[in-house]
Amino acid sequence: MNLQLLNPLRWRKSFLVIILGGFLLIWFTFIDTYSIWTRIELNQRKNELQQKKETLKKETVVLKKKIKDLKTDPFLLERIAREEYGMKREGEYIYKIKEIH
Repeated sequence: MNLQLLNPLRWRKSFLVIILGGFLLIWFTFIDTYSIWTRIELNQRKNELQQKKETLKKETVVLKKKIKDLKTDPFLLERIAREEYGMKREGEYIYKIKEIH
């Protein structure tokens, strides 16, 4: 076996540059802490979190409006108490009707 083939100092410079370039490409694409692959995954996660944030902001606006309505409208509060919690006034009777399908 020819020992010159195993000695990297005897290889052509262009071949060494190609090997070094390939190694650097693989390193920066996949292995490094801040690799391109990691940055892509983090960017996707960031986009998902931003969408979730916008959804939660919209829900917050709706809930704040409901809270405001409940604080200012006593009839709404009474209706919710009656319909959802089965509350009643004194001397009032409630009849529950079950629907059969």
